[in-house]
Amino acid sequence: GTKALAVPLVTNTSILKLNLRDNRMEGPGGAAMAEMLKENCYITEIDLSENRLGVDGAEAISFMLLENSTLVSINLSGNDFCDHAARHLAYALTHNQKVESLDLSYNIMGDVAGELLGAAIAENTALRDLNLSWNCIRGNGAVALAKGLGVNIFLRKVDLSYNGLGKEGAKALGETLVVNNVLEELNLSINRIPPDGAVSFAVGLKQNKTLRILSMARNPMQTAGCFGLLKAIQENPESADIPVNQEFTDLYDEVKEIYPNLQVQHGGFIGKNKKPKVKDASEAKEGAELPEKKDNQ
Repeated sequence: GTKALAVPLVTNTSILKLNLRDNRMEGPGGAAMAEMLKENCYITEIDLSENRLGVDGAEAISFMLLENSTLVSINLSGNDFCDHAARHLAYALTHNQKVESLDLSYNIMGDVAGELLGAAIAENTALRDLNLSWNCIRGNGAVALAKGLGVNIFLRKVDLSYNGLGKEGAKALGETLVVNNVLEELNLSINRIPPDGAVSFAVGLKQNKTLRILSMARNPMQTAGCFGLLKAIQENPESADIPVNQEFTDLYDEVKEIYPNLQVQHGGFIGKNKKPKVKDASEAKEGAELPEKKDNQ
């Protein structure tokens, strides 16, 4: 079925966005789509998520990305991509400088994938939005990925939630924020980040001037980690506004019990099903006045 669909798409000039999500293509179907995309120069966005493409599909897609120069967005979420598949994808990312949005969430990529993708990201100049959530990137893979992000000067949005980055991953990402001056949105929710990992991350956050949205929900940071993040935001007078969610405010309430004079003012709140709103996040030292922000900030 997929092969039959691919044939007319080769010469189709009217379809710019193609959604083929959840069609059980598997490797052969993915290969057929890849061959089509080598010839079609009109499709700019494609969704191939939930198709069980596997290693064979990843290899076919990767070879296609070496030739295709029109795709700017590709969704490969939920395709059983493992570390072996990541090797093919990393090679493609090193050479393809057209794709701006890549979704690799809900796969089974681990530490080796983190190392491979980290090296590829360091060389890529096109990606603006990268989603690696719901994988298994930990340990050395998490550190390598963070180092790649530190070198990259083009990515604006990165989602690493649901991986297990842990203490070392958080520390490495903190170091990344010291040198990265373009990243605007970072999701680190549910990554087993402990208190000392959050504190290490906060050291880098304090020096970063571009991050606008930071999500760190449901990490075992405890009071110490939360306080470290609050202080990091407070001590960076040029930091962008950061909207907070319920987990953040719950942790802040815990900190208030120990430091009753600590003040946090925020107007950007993210509910479970809400998008970030316009916000005003400014934090003061214990007993100090809250700084006022101008309207154009």
